[in-house]
Amino acid sequence: MAKGKAGKAKASKAKGSKAKGSKVKIRPLGEKVLIQRLEAEEMTAGGIVLPDAAKEKPQRGTIRALGDGKLLDDGTRAKFQVKVGDAVLFASYAGTEIKVNGDELMLMDESDILAIVG
Repeated sequence: MAKGKAGKAKASKAKGSKAKGSKVKIRPLGEKVLIQRLEAEEMTAGGIVLPDAAKEKPQRGTIRALGDGKLLDDGTRAKFQVKVGDAVLFASYAGTEIKVNGDELMLMDESDILAIVG
């Protein structure tokens, strides 16, 4: 009996360590898009170094993932106007901020995107 318990303990330990090293993948649903926000400016144009509290969060980012598209009345899905890799501008208070694998990302509706930069 003792051997059986030890074997089970080893198996569960291996599963736990495997989960720690794995990367989480996020796939937005419906008309949602996943955006990685650009880094805030460290210094002003005049050369003044900004502390973290004084930095404004940029309203620019890069599309990292797309959902399936908006569900239309006829049951089909609308195509996105943006694609993965596009640099975009979005509304100030748009979306939900999330942290995945140490990266700060934003999940928002495509309608919150104001323009494609480029």
